[in-house]
Amino acid sequence: MDLQKRIRFVVCATCLVFALAVMPATWALSPSSGAGQAASMSATRSHADKLDINTATEDQLKVLPGVGDVFAKRIIAGRPYRAKNQLVNKGILPQGVYEKIKDQIIAHRVKK
Repeated sequence: MDLQKRIRFVVCATCLVFALAVMPATWALSPSSGAGQAASMSATRSHADKLDINTATEDQLKVLPGVGDVFAKRIIAGRPYRAKNQLVNKGILPQGVYEKIKDQIIAHRVKK
């Protein structure tokens, strides 16, 4: 192997080692993409892991992607909800924001 090929080999090997070192272990060990993992993780979440939009605080709601001060206040003001899709049906959230959070929320029935 001539000097130029050796240098290219060392540079490529160094880049590979660096890339594997900075990548999260789940990406390095799993053949699936990160997006696929995120989808499968959210699909396996139990009802206990989901945020109840009927009882969540403003701060808890603001942790959801796309939900800031305004949407959190609107969610609280529109309570109670019989179903989580009422956030869109009642005009509380736009469809795009709802799509981002629908797998992370639930609307438990309010007990009287």
